[in-house]
Amino acid sequence: MVQIIISSGGAGGLAQWVLVELQGEVEPRQSGELAGSLLGDLHYTREGVPVLIVGHHILYGKVVQLEKPFAVLVKQGAGEPSPAGPHACYTVTALIKTKLLFKTRPKPIITNVPKKV
Repeated sequence: MVQIIISSGGAGGLAQWVLVELQGEVEPRQSGELAGSLLGDLHYTREGVPVLIVGHHILYGKVVQLEKPFAVLVKQGAGEPSPAGPHACYTVTALIKTKLLFKTRPKPIITNVPKKV
């Protein structure tokens, strides 16, 4: 039997994270990784519509409540598996109950279009 211990972060409550779902792929400019890099700016209109600005493109999305929430787990320790003790211990650090869905194609941001003379 495999035992996995899952505990909550503490009395301060869990953080609320938001999942961002995009259409297509996001590729970095340089040959690096996306982890830890800035993707763009996220804003909300007065009506609550999320707006994501990535470079010279703008995406409009909507807020969707997830049918089943996700839990963000952090592995605390992994020791040698033994019949008497647990194999791993996890701590719940955040919950994801909503997602921002950007399913339309990005639109280019065009400013100061020069007129032909």
